[in-house]
Amino acid sequence: MNGFRVGEDGFRVGEDGFELDGRPVRLLSGALHYFRVHEAQWGHRLAMLRAMGLNCVETYVPWNVHEPRPGVFDDVEAVGRFLDAAHAAGLWAIVRPGPYICAEWDNGGLPSWLTGELGARVRTRDARYLAHVERWFARLLPQVVARQHDRGGPVVLVQVENEYGSYGSDQVYLRALTELLRGRGVTAELCTSDGPEDHMLTGGSVPGVLATVNFGSRAREGFEVLRRHRPVGPLMCMEFWCGWFDHWGAEHAVREPGDAAGALREILECGASVNLYMAHGGTSFAGWAGANRDGGALHDGALQPDVTSYDYDAPVDERGLPTAKFRLFREVLAGYADGPLPEPPPAPPALGAPAAGRLDEWAPLDAVAARLGGVEAEHAVPPTFEELGVDRGLVRYSFTLPAPRGPYPLTVPGLRDRAVVYVDGVRAGVLTEDSPALPVPVPGGARVELWVESLGRVNYGPRLGEAKGLTGGVLHERQYVHGVRAVGVPLGAFGAAGSVPCAGGGGQGRAGLYRGVVEVAGAGDAVLSLPGWTRGFVWVNGFCLGRYWGVGPQRGLFVPGPVLREGANAVWVLEVEGVEGPAEVRLR
Repeated sequence: MNGFRVGEDGFRVGEDGFELDGRPVRLLSGALHYFRVHEAQWGHRLAMLRAMGLNCVETYVPWNVHEPRPGVFDDVEAVGRFLDAAHAAGLWAIVRPGPYICAEWDNGGLPSWLTGELGARVRTRDARYLAHVERWFARLLPQVVARQHDRGGPVVLVQVENEYGSYGSDQVYLRALTELLRGRGVTAELCTSDGPEDHMLTGGSVPGVLATVNFGSRAREGFEVLRRHRPVGPLMCMEFWCGWFDHWGAEHAVREPGDAAGALREILECGASVNLYMAHGGTSFAGWAGANRDGGALHDGALQPDVTSYDYDAPVDERGLPTAKFRLFREVLAGYADGPLPEPPPAPPALGAPAAGRLDEWAPLDAVAARLGGVEAEHAVPPTFEELGVDRGLVRYSFTLPAPRGPYPLTVPGLRDRAVVYVDGVRAGVLTEDSPALPVPVPGGARVELWVESLGRVNYGPRLGEAKGLTGGVLHERQYVHGVRAVGVPLGAFGAAGSVPCAGGGGQGRAGLYRGVVEVAGAGDAVLSLPGWTRGFVWVNGFCLGRYWGVGPQRGLFVPGPVLREGANAVWVLEVEGVEGPAEVRLR
């Protein structure tokens, strides 16, 4: 029976489907990432899932959020609090702890310090990598184990790794993870999830562990492939892609609601369980959005950074409101419910009236680096973000070109991701991977500064874990420049941005830190827009909303109502390139 247990009490994997105390049950699940929703709004979003007709919620766990430095942990208890909220909402829970999660999340959830140290050894049997995983799981898994179904909690499934067949084929690694989960007290059923292709299921499945598949359409074909590998056991689509995500500078992705509802109906007609990805997408706050690489099997094309919104064209939109897709899905799911579906909860309070404010206080980027940056030092070759301990944020590289010599081309091969360049204090251009050379040659003796920003680490494919910053050095003509000074400004340091000395009168459109106040009457969910601003990050009352960028398609940032307060609200904007017009922000 392929290791499946049948006829036991509790939630079990049976020969034909899932069973609860010996009765057949179907998981009707929806993905909702606790880390993409303000905690004060978890209850509302979970109630929306129940009202859509779901009986289960699924979440990933991002390692990089909870272990920002080796052995230093940050609010791992949030996982337990979310599972408690799911239980209170009457939902089962599927936990996907990784250690890799993809999720359009920076570095696929792996800490940048980890990939900086180990490179391609991550997601393998490498002993150093597994030692880090064991330390992380020792801290994380008690939050899950205590809330398993056999202990009266909601957790019925725990996933081993994530879509591993799309990346590797190290079965020793997958077995080690399985043993680690069991050894740390996970008694809930285990599963894997992969694309419905032979090489993916071969590479990503574990003998004796439930295999599930991920797709957006053609359910019967996908399940036929799964049945070739697993003749018995439940059919489940762990990721039914009912929408999609957006990249900066690309078109907004939309899936027609009727088409998505028809694909969902086909899954259920196959007798399968399902997890809607996403049921509610939420927001990649605090600059945690990831990136992809365009191209074929090597994913060696242009970087495609993900936008801050993770709305995903999901049935419950970024603000937590029902869409046309929600209503069609509810009609489909109602046919599989045990009884009448609950009505959707009232919508969260919205902003009472539009508001706007001028950000008249300003500090140049150099002042920001002086107050919030790390220790500046000189290096033989430019250090990467990883070497400087910067997961998200900026690095300032500076040097003086040798003299005497005439003007030569200045090039930064291997640039990741985007650099604003100043020569003798005057902006000289913006460089990217595809355009790594300044348009005008630079003379010897010139003072050069490059402000480099990571636009999100690759979260999927063979380029996972690639370094950020100046990874290929600096060339003046064909000669490397040495003695480069560097200082990192991590995004996490901006909790103290209020201490940066600022001058009144604004920055006249220049890059830098802008501060001001917006008066609010009737605090509630809002959208913040930045007309004329180019690219950077926004904080409201110290809460980082994420990245904005004028290239679109995202035109505003979601502001959760609990972040705002009546009266004065502090707004900080870190503008990396420049502002056209007044430094104004608007709430609606």
